[in-house]
Amino acid sequence: MSKADIGLVGLAVMGENLVLNMESHGFTVAVYNRTVEKVDNFVNGRGKGKNIIGTHSVEELVQNLKRPRKVMLMVKAGNPVDAFIEQVLPFLEKGDIVIDGGNSHFPDSTRRTKYLAEKGIHFIGTGVSGGEEGALKGPSIMPGGAPEAWESVKPIFQSISAKVEDGTPCCDWVGENGAGHFVKMVHNGIEYGDMQLITEAYQIMKNGLGFSADEMHEVFKEWNKGDLDSYLIEITRDILAYKDEDGEPLVEKILDTAGQKGTGKWTGIAALDLGEPLTLIGEAVFARCLSAKKDARVEASKLLSGPAISFNGDKVEFVKDLMSALYASKLVSYAQGYELMRSAATEYGWNLNYGGIALMWRGGCIIRSAFLGKIKEAFDNNPNLTNLLLDPYFKEKIENAQTGWRTVISVAVQNGISIPAFSTALAYFDGFRCERLPANLLQAQRDYFGAHTYERIDKPRGEFFHTNWTGRGGDTASSTYNA
Repeated sequence: MSKADIGLVGLAVMGENLVLNMESHGFTVAVYNRTVEKVDNFVNGRGKGKNIIGTHSVEELVQNLKRPRKVMLMVKAGNPVDAFIEQVLPFLEKGDIVIDGGNSHFPDSTRRTKYLAEKGIHFIGTGVSGGEEGALKGPSIMPGGAPEAWESVKPIFQSISAKVEDGTPCCDWVGENGAGHFVKMVHNGIEYGDMQLITEAYQIMKNGLGFSADEMHEVFKEWNKGDLDSYLIEITRDILAYKDEDGEPLVEKILDTAGQKGTGKWTGIAALDLGEPLTLIGEAVFARCLSAKKDARVEASKLLSGPAISFNGDKVEFVKDLMSALYASKLVSYAQGYELMRSAATEYGWNLNYGGIALMWRGGCIIRSAFLGKIKEAFDNNPNLTNLLLDPYFKEKIENAQTGWRTVISVAVQNGISIPAFSTALAYFDGFRCERLPANLLQAQRDYFGAHTYERIDKPRGEFFHTNWTGRGGDTASSTYNA
């Protein structure tokens, strides 16, 4: 029997569908699952009659692979990945390739790349986005790790990935060690932000304007035809139209407590570590945390009062303003995400292609949208662009959106409707375009109580000063450092 082009471990939803995707593109795939019954059920079920080789041990899996052997792990992030690497290592040879296609934390991928390289094995930490449908029909794939391994997996990955209009695959080499999983992490963080913004728009329409689910369905249907055309707007449109068995909107029967897998949290932590103001994604994560406090919120709703909701304006015009607010806030989220990637590239020595990343996200993944085509154009026009808000196209877009953006936030605040993502996006925009922030006073406070020193506007940067503010302190200043 001919050997397989690639082996895959882990036949859960994503694993099964990736195997079927690979097989449909002409590749033979060997599969293994810790619960071997899943292997038999898959090979005799969805995989019946296809070029899929079922195996019942890691050793048998490796024996059925062409050299250099390519083993792709689709298992739970963390210890299970390390455990499977240790299981497969004894059967691999120098030059073989281990691929982690799960949602692993990027420092783990950096560590694994180094660890396996010492044993002569190549490691590729690969972000895969698109959910069940994407895995089957074409996901966005973000590989990073050992560059030497890219040419061996490139034909498979680029064949099975989503394609944009001109046929370009939504998959390319991202960078060294943990770069692939870092970019996937930022993708997921942006996904958190996009979802939170959409839910806030829904909340404003529902509570502020009194719209029904059907009316909101029509709004999202219209939005999906313009600048906001995207997968998440599309599925929101469909969700709002979906009726339960009694004919009522199913969405209104779903408990308002959001779950999370951790990638949004990791994005926020990475931003704090790198000193990047990733405010919108941070608020999106915290909004999920607040939603989880359901019992406390129910109790608080009985004890804490806010303004009565009253909207007397033109609802049609306000929905246009809401679209502007959503677009502008979304732009801020992407600008912050790209700033984080740029900072990480400097910190970790990665050579990231920012336009290429936008192209990888253009199709197949959860945040796919027409919007990303414009981001690719922005970086094609200026590869050294420091912030998306400074690109001429987006600068004009966000300035045109400002009036509606501010109107929406004002109306929401006056009516007591919580909009953490919308409001923090505007706060970032106003802070970013502000030549002089009040951090001068903050530095004076730090120097007053802790002798932390400050720089002066009338002296060269890098010179630090300390003032004895009370006359009681000494002249000794604390050393300067950034945490």
